[in-house]
Order: sequence, then C-alpha cells, then structure tokens
Amino acid sequence: MTGQTAPFSRFEWMIAWRYLRAKRAEGGVSVMTWISLIGITLAVFALIATLAVRSGFREEFVDTILGANAHVTLYSALRVTETGQTTRTISDYVDLAERVRAVEGVTRAAPLIKGQVMASHRGATAGVEVFGIAADDLATIPRVAQPLDFQGDIADFDNGVAIGSGVARELGLNIGDRIQLISPNGVKTAFGTSPRVNNYDVVYIFTAGRYDIDRTRVYLPFTEAQEYFNREGVADELEVMVENPDAVDDLTLPLLQAGGDNALLWTWRDASGSFLRALDIEDNVMFIILSILVLIAAMNIVSGLIMLVKNKGRDIGILRTIGLSEGSILRIFFICGAATGIIGTALGVILGCLFAIWIDPIFSLVNYISGGGVWDPSIRGIYALPAKLELADVLSAVALSLGLSFVVTIFPARRAARMNPVEALRYE
Repeated sequence: MTGQTAPFSRFEWMIAWRYLRAKRAEGGVSVMTWISLIGITLAVFALIATLAVRSGFREEFVDTILGANAHVTLYSALRVTETGQTTRTISDYVDLAERVRAVEGVTRAAPLIKGQVMASHRGATAGVEVFGIAADDLATIPRVAQPLDFQGDIADFDNGVAIGSGVARELGLNIGDRIQLISPNGVKTAFGTSPRVNNYDVVYIFTAGRYDIDRTRVYLPFTEAQEYFNREGVADELEVMVENPDAVDDLTLPLLQAGGDNALLWTWRDASGSFLRALDIEDNVMFIILSILVLIAAMNIVSGLIMLVKNKGRDIGILRTIGLSEGSILRIFFICGAATGIIGTALGVILGCLFAIWIDPIFSLVNYISGGGVWDPSIRGIYALPAKLELADVLSAVALSLGLSFVVTIFPARRAARMNPVEALRYE
C-alpha cells in the first residue's frame, strides 16, 4: 500500500536533482534537455528584447511628435473675403489665443504662420517649412528649447532664425552664417507677384530627434513671418499644447467652443493615429510569433523528459515498489521538466534585460561590423534604435514561458506516474 506524503517533499526534490545532474551515460539529462534549455533561453531573450524595443520605439516616436509639434492645431474654416478671395487666415488671433488658453487643460496657445519655401546657402538649396512664431512661444517647445543637441542661443531668436540640424548639414550652415529664403509668393507689384528673397542670420541650430523635423524645419520670428508671407495682421493657425496629450479627445468640444463657429481642429492623433494603430497591430503580431517560438522551445522539454522517463523506467518501478505514490513520481519528473523551464526563463530574462540596457553599445558594434548604414534615420524617422524595459513586458514574458513550460511538463510526468511497476521491472 502506498504511503501518503506531502506534495513536493524534500526527498522528491532530492531524487529530481539527482536525475538532473546525472551523466547521460547514467540515463540523466539528455541532449534534448540541453536543446530545450537553450531554446527557452533564446526565445525568452528574443521576446523581452522585442518588447523592450517596441516600447522604446513607441515612446520615442510619440515623444518627438509631442515635443516638437502641436498637440492640437486650430484652423479657421474656408471663407470668402469682401474682395471675393477665399482664405483660412485668423484675424483675431490674439483674442482667440486668450480664449483657448482659458480652457482647462491647455498649457499654451501660440499663433503661427506657416509656409514652404526654398532655402539656399552658397549654391546649395533645399526645400524647407517655415514656422513663424513668437520667441516666448518658441522657448516653450520642448524638443526645440531642450533638444538632443544644439548650437547658438535660443535667446537671440528675434535677431535671426532657428533651423534644424538637418537643414544646417545639407546647406553647410553654422551659427553666424546667413540663410537665404526664397518664396514664390512674394512682393505684389503692378505687373504681378514676384518672388520674395530675404536673408537671415542663423542664430540657433537644434536637433529635435526626428529626421523629418530636423531636415525641413526653420523657425522665423512671428512679425517677420507675417511680412515675409504677406500675412500682415493675421495668423494661419493656432498651435495648442495640453497637459495630457493622451486625453486630447476630451478637449475637442471645449476647444471648438472657445474657437467659435468657424473653428476646425486637427489633433496629433489625427496626424499620426494610423501609424500608431499600425504599430499596435505589429506589436500584437510580433508577440504572437515570439510566443510560438517559446512554445516550440517548451515542446522540446517534452522530448527530453520522455527520454528521461524511458531511461529511468527501472528506477520508477523500484520507487513504486517501495511505496511511492503516483503523485510523488509525477512531481519528481515535473520538477525535472519545470527546472529546465525555470532556468531557461531566468537566463532569458537576464540576457533580455542586459540587451535592453546595453542596446546602444551593442547597436554601435553591429553598425561597426557591418560597415555602417544599418539604421537609416530618413526611413525610420529617429536616429537610433531605442529600448525601454517595462516591468509588465518582463512579467508577461516570464508568465508565458513558465506557464508553457509547466503545462507541457505535466504530460510526460503523468506518463511516468502511471507506469506499471511490474512492466517496468519485468525485463530488468
């Protein structure tokens, strides 16, 4: 009659440990067990590394959007002027900005002048987007006032222009150089409109962290932009910043009420929502694919454990004969299989976390070995591969790996527990 013992008793751990450290010639850990251990380690490492890069890329992308662009842009609906022309300009931009600032949750409302022109310096030309903005408002844009890198002094903005580092690099500009801006819609004369060509001193060069921003953006003092773009007394739009950009949809109605009957809104979610949704879909697909890799690695535990059960058939028969219950046998082999999952998961978590922490030197090494050009900021928008470790991602990877490892271990362990001791000892 089999005796009843407490689950996971000390002797069960002792026997399982002895089987695990036994040499292969003694019927111990097989090559399949080592393969499953390495497989789980690499799968968990890949899962954590991918989740960290995903979180880092999303945070960096959203931060550059929110740090250098308006959270909400307020326009005026198209209307016909007294002269029969159509326009979207805002004439009462000062009063409108005050009303918008009074909305709870709004941190800043700045009138803007926007236009696309040709920039030139010493024979080099580039298309740029000019933002006319007041100096006080420019100083409140995080990715411009506190950029990744900068040259010059933003306090001198009223005496010149601020340009992105990509514009400066393409045109060969430095602080103190003069940039030439050429607008096709310039001076109005009796013979038509002639191009407007103005030269400005470069007083500030910034690196916002987004390639498309650094490559195209030029900031011009607001009053100068009004004159340059023939916008005397009006603004093109209102740039609005809010306390909580994620809840910007909740401010839509109050902002429309503050803007008046002709107000139109365009939020940062409207501008980048499709890209963020694509990222979410890609994240879910990648998680499923990597989860399948973890499952494949965990299935190798079954192969290793089946081989271990086969090699230990005589031992199982003896243990059952001396009184061990089916539950004890099941737990012994469950420990053997689960140990592989636990050790592999632990090693994978360590490698994944180290990868996320040391991603910059790792990426630099890969870039050096490949001869450079691995990461093209003109395609990916940001300058480096970011990674951000989040506890929820690590815990989800650990839960997935351990859960699969424990579940697949039960089946061969149950087979060992149900082995007939007479059959196991018959041919010994």
